[in-house]
Amino acid sequence: MSNHVTNTGDDAPIENRAQLISVFERGNKPEADWRIGTEHEKFVYRTADHRAPSYDEPGGIRDLLKAMEDFGWEPIFEGGNVIALKGADGNISLEPAGQFELSGAPLASIHETCAESNRHLAQCREIGDRLGLGFLSLGFWPDKARAELPVMPKGRYVIMRAHMPRVGALGLDMMLRTCTIQTNLDYASEADMVLKFRVSMALQPLATALFANSPFTEGKPNGFKSFRSHIWTDTDPARTGTLPFVFEDGFGFERYADYALDVPMYFVYRDGKYIDAAGLSFRDFLAGKLSVLPGEKPRLGDWKDHLSTAFPEVRLKGYLEMRGADGGRWDRICALPAFWVGLLYDDVALDAAWQLVKGWTPEDHARLRAEVPRLALQASSPNGGTLQDLAGQVLAIADRGLARRNRQNRMGDTEQGFLNPLREIAASGLTNADRMLALYEGAWGGDVAKVYAGESF
Repeated sequence: MSNHVTNTGDDAPIENRAQLISVFERGNKPEADWRIGTEHEKFVYRTADHRAPSYDEPGGIRDLLKAMEDFGWEPIFEGGNVIALKGADGNISLEPAGQFELSGAPLASIHETCAESNRHLAQCREIGDRLGLGFLSLGFWPDKARAELPVMPKGRYVIMRAHMPRVGALGLDMMLRTCTIQTNLDYASEADMVLKFRVSMALQPLATALFANSPFTEGKPNGFKSFRSHIWTDTDPARTGTLPFVFEDGFGFERYADYALDVPMYFVYRDGKYIDAAGLSFRDFLAGKLSVLPGEKPRLGDWKDHLSTAFPEVRLKGYLEMRGADGGRWDRICALPAFWVGLLYDDVALDAAWQLVKGWTPEDHARLRAEVPRLALQASSPNGGTLQDLAGQVLAIADRGLARRNRQNRMGDTEQGFLNPLREIAASGLTNADRMLALYEGAWGGDVAKVYAGESF
């Protein structure tokens, strides 16, 4: 969520290690200034034939972006192509195959987040009606092969597409065929960041299970509830995963910086162009020994760009990003920030959540990460029982946290109601993936195309 932190000083050369750490330290905020950032992606398709539109074709992705300017969005260009938009509700950007993303503004309440999402989706629907486009709310394309999908004209994606097959079997699927919902949250201090990072990293598999919404590949069940989550296990081990060091003594800003320094680079952005640095070392860059820019040292903006190319389940920038959820319907867009705000923005809830997970071993974390994409809520919990049992406990903690926050809308409603979709899933044990698989075997008669009618925004 690029608008969540300031870009001031991005051109400053990095002269010492303290500047690397400063990006994280600047995230320290008093509780009164904590905000909620919500990102959500959706698949764009032609309503006439469900085809994914290209960038250039009439009524395609470029025309979609241009039409959004009717609502006050300002275009951002790369190489003469509009590739993003900025406005009062944050940024709109393109994922590699044209997945359409809103990176929302930093907001004070989930009520505001839902109003923001409503505005954005209403704009999408209005333009979609005009251009013959629809927007699908799943975590993985249910019926598209890689070869059927277009590629957007963004320089960083050219570099990533070439590099991904060198380091994992499913990286191109991650780029081209996945969608997610993400929540970005603040912290008060390094110690507060550490506790929030540990709780959210431990419970990220639970979020994955509750939001599991990607059970189909190329028209057939794929054996997973969250295939999107499984894809991340074979994308690039150097920049993904659950980061066991987060739970070790001494974890903090410096330790995360060391991790990020060890993540291989993708690119350097100079003079409006992306320079391919895939697989090279940011440590060499700091020493002026980067082969593609010999003798040049990085700027603070290069470090921020590099931080955005690490993809762990929870990511630290000047805020914490929760990255475990599949894309989903409107109520899920509101439910994800409710889940994490309820747990992390109330000290009593944060401590209660930590008490649930603090005894988990590295083996527990690894097992959950491996089991949940396939089993979702039926995976076994380190505390005994299943994740469905754990979900009830965690949602109760989040509910009480939101009650104590007591952020009300004009009708006097708190944020607790946004947890209702998750409460229903936890009570039944049935995720949206389970529901769609039952429809596939029943009312859909094995026709995945029926998903477009039921799961579009």
